[in-house]
Amino acid sequence: MLTSSEHLSARSGPGRFDQYFGPGRVHRDLYVDEGLFREEMHRLFGSTWVYVAHESEIPNAGDYVARRIGLRPVLVTRCEDGGINVIFNRCSHRGATLARDPAGNAKVFTCPYHAWSFGPDGACRGRPLREGFGPATEDFPYDLAKPAHVESYRGFIFAAIRSEQTLTEYLAGAATMLDQWIDRNPGCELVVRNGSMPFEIRTNWKCVYDNAADGYHVPFSHESVMRLLANRYGDVDMSYYEGNFDNSPLLVKDLGNGHTLLDQRPLMHAESAWTRQHVLPGRETIWAQLNEQLGEERALALLDGSTGSGMNLNIFPNLMIIGNQIQLLEPVTVNKTVVRWYSTSLTNVPPEINAVRMRMQEDFPSFGEVDDAANFEACQLGLEEVPEAEWVYIGRHMDTGRGETDADGHWKEPVSTDLHARAYWQAWRTVMEGTADTEAGR
Repeated sequence: MLTSSEHLSARSGPGRFDQYFGPGRVHRDLYVDEGLFREEMHRLFGSTWVYVAHESEIPNAGDYVARRIGLRPVLVTRCEDGGINVIFNRCSHRGATLARDPAGNAKVFTCPYHAWSFGPDGACRGRPLREGFGPATEDFPYDLAKPAHVESYRGFIFAAIRSEQTLTEYLAGAATMLDQWIDRNPGCELVVRNGSMPFEIRTNWKCVYDNAADGYHVPFSHESVMRLLANRYGDVDMSYYEGNFDNSPLLVKDLGNGHTLLDQRPLMHAESAWTRQHVLPGRETIWAQLNEQLGEERALALLDGSTGSGMNLNIFPNLMIIGNQIQLLEPVTVNKTVVRWYSTSLTNVPPEINAVRMRMQEDFPSFGEVDDAANFEACQLGLEEVPEAEWVYIGRHMDTGRGETDADGHWKEPVSTDLHARAYWQAWRTVMEGTADTEAGR
């Protein structure tokens, strides 16, 4: 295997990573090798579209949030003309970090080191003692560096340092699913300004992403919370993961370019997600108030939407949407990842609806994500400490004959499949090897 510096200087090309892949399996080095991790941060996150923020997080001129593209720090800013910019959070002078808060409002960013200043568009606006700058450096790139491409899709802001695809091309089938997720609440706008719940997990970022559309683990990893809910409330959310749940209408789809969907809507929303949801504080009072204000039909529609989407929508490499929440994946080191859960609110709804959404959005991160985080860390430990066991299995339903092309043209398999992993690993290889075909990982 290669050293870290050899990875970064190695040529890309078809077959470059063949030794890390086999039928229904990937090599442990993809999760534990520091050189591969550095190459991912440089090449993978540097050569594809990456989610950075939601437009509602920066509603006013001068607003900004600090995010990362792989390991590269960036600022997502709102300019005076309402335009959105993504700029590297790195002073063009000596490289110091400019904005050192996670979010704020600034007409200019002034470097604490030598007081060079920059606008929210990245333009250099000031360098103290200007007489010290002579003609020999007139061509120096004083403005802040930027990713080459920034686009927004229905409020979701993406940036690409390099990409030959437009954002819509890159989103492929995920765009339609994102539309469906947003359009569940007609006449309402999505708002992402409720803070976030961060989980710092001692694991490689792909151990987390492996789980993003893994329906196989649900009744086993989350047995305690499912048993608690069933004992107290009976047939409620997730109770449909019983027996051979592969015979249920739950499914996983490959949406192209490494994006996937785990779809629980056929059962979660078969009748009413709200009426089968477990009890929460104030449930009966809120329901009665909304029925009186809006009428039973409209009230139930809003409550169904606030309970959860029944969609686990994953946009490779760092965006995961689960229920009504946005998850942002932040690689830190080869064996440390931060996962941030952002709760969402709606405009043009009674305050009771957003109160219900918040109660529901506190639910799984508090009681389910802790199960997942423990397993992610256990996976990382085993992968690191047992080099003799080289392979990780991703072969469920690869050759069982249970997959088929759905009416929308996307390949689907039963909910316990490893299709998600195979699809995103194919996209990983496509980007890392510099090849063009990003179709299904079947």
